Amino acid sequence: RLYFEPLTLEDVIAILEAEKPDGVIVQFGGQTPLKLAVPLERYLKSAEAAEAGVTAKIWGTSPDSIDTAEDRDRFAEILKDLGIRQPANGIALSLEEAESAAKRIGYPVVVRPSYVLGGRGMEIVYNGEELAQYMGGDVVVESEHPVLIDRFLDNATEVDVDAIAD
Repeated sequence: RLYFEPLTLEDVIAILEAEKPDGVIVQFGGQTPLKLAVPLERYLKSAEAAEAGVTAKIWGTSPDSIDTAEDRDRFAEILKDLGIRQPANGIALSLEEAESAAKRIGYPVVVRPSYVLGGRGMEIVYNGEELAQYMGGDVVVESEHPVLIDRFLDNATEVDVDAIAD
């Protein structure tokens, strides 16, 4: 079946309760399903799901692994354990925190919302005025999803790698 519904937790739960699938894949479809992975996993393990007869599992990348890749602190810890260097960076929940991080890192910096793929909302900021403009704009800052601030690497190449294995 094909559903034309908003991709919200409530709508996904309604579809799960109606269809009773064996499993769901959350890593396809952009950022929205990634943001739904952890709350969806909580639902699937809940008494509510059991009462509704929903026994689906999350197939593929686990919500914890998605969170590890998206969470700045958790990801940095893995890089440190593996001995992989990372550009200077910081996180911010406010303009003051952003200014402090940018000052420590040094301009220019790359700023972007966390839990966003594909560079959406990303900008290169060259000074405090541009940073204030970015933080005061359309960017949504939430306590669990702060703004990420990274040293801008001139002449760098960014490489994304996707892999599927069984």
